[in-house]
Amino acid sequence: MGAALVSGLVAEGWTDIVVVEQSPERRSTLGAKWPAAAVTLSSEPPAVGAAVIAVKPHDVEAACRQLAASGVTRVLSVAAGVRLTTLRAWIGEGPALLRAMPNTPALVGAGASGLAPGVGSSPEDLDWGRRVLEAVGLVEVVDESHLDAVTGLSGSGPAYLFLVAEALVDAGVLNGLSRPVARRLAVQTILGAGRMLAESGELPEALRAAVTSPGGTTAAGLRTLEARAVRSALIEAVTASAERSAGLGGAPGG
Repeated sequence: MGAALVSGLVAEGWTDIVVVEQSPERRSTLGAKWPAAAVTLSSEPPAVGAAVIAVKPHDVEAACRQLAASGVTRVLSVAAGVRLTTLRAWIGEGPALLRAMPNTPALVGAGASGLAPGVGSSPEDLDWGRRVLEAVGLVEVVDESHLDAVTGLSGSGPAYLFLVAEALVDAGVLNGLSRPVARRLAVQTILGAGRMLAESGELPEALRAAVTSPGGTTAAGLRTLEARAVRSALIEAVTASAERSAGLGGAPGG
């Protein structure tokens, strides 16, 4: 996720970006991705005004303590499950804190992120965090208490849609299509439906109704989905993911 954010920021024209990576091998790999004029690779945090924490949860404490020593003034964390109170305990009272939950489509510039400001964050701090995340997609500002719901919906949501894609491909094959043809049709169907949702301004239920002729093929398919409680299963999946996220956030150390 950190690499996705840096790539997005570089594409947006940001400069003077420092990427801190302790592994020499990883630094070498990352160095091939970005222009040297825009990105500097380092093994230790330099004195910086703002920083993004994009490490595994078990590495967040060390990153916070290093940043505290650097004199950073604002910090955005995209580390899963580590709450603002925990970040504050590790980084001290100095910097403004924000926490975000992006999702994997950020890797292709089509992410969806929830952004939660910490107590005492200024409008300028929030604007900075929003601009960082907007480099890789859409941003919604929410209270931290809603980030678990964001995790269940948009954080885990791509996996649900990938599962739908798998099922559509298998169904196409079952009904006589070759797998490559079924895959291309399924992918384009999901892409096209997503664009219609994003660009038409219509509600999902209105778009669904427009496709569904009385007594037609889509009506028959939807009847089967409703009979199998697919809608309820998706709601329960998002809820289960949100509850799991809440549980992780309440664990010792974040």
